[in-house]
Order: sequence, then structure tokens, then C-alpha cells
Amino acid sequence: MPEVKSMFREVLPKQGQLSMEDLPAMVLCKPKLLPLKSVTLEKLEKMQQEAQEAIRQQELAHREKPESL
Repeated sequence: MPEVKSMFREVLPKQGQLSMEDLPAMVLCKPKLLPLKSVTLEKLEKMQQEAQEAIRQQELAHREKPESL
């Protein structure tokens, strides 16, 4: 390979410390756990179950009423 000449020459210190800058790299963070169901969805499901339970109770009460007459 042909060597490319640059305008700047490399200078290494004879004394002291040599430091090198790191290139910014992508850092992976911890995955965020998301709930499978949102709080709102859970509330809606609970309300729906309560409504269905109330309907069942009313149906049972309605069925028992004519039998007792």
C-alpha cells in the first residue's frame, strides 16, 4: 500500500504520560420492563368484571323471585 503523507507529523513525548482520547461509542443501558397491561386497561377490566358480576346477581335474584311465589 502506498503511504499517505500528511501535513502534520506525529510527535511522541520523551517524558511524562501519553494519553489517548477514546472515540464515543454506543453504550447499552438496562432494558426497561414494560407492563403487559396498562393501569387503565386493568381498571377497565375490573369495572367490566364488576358489571358482569352485578348482572349475574340480578339474574339470580330475578330467577329466585318467581320460584318463591
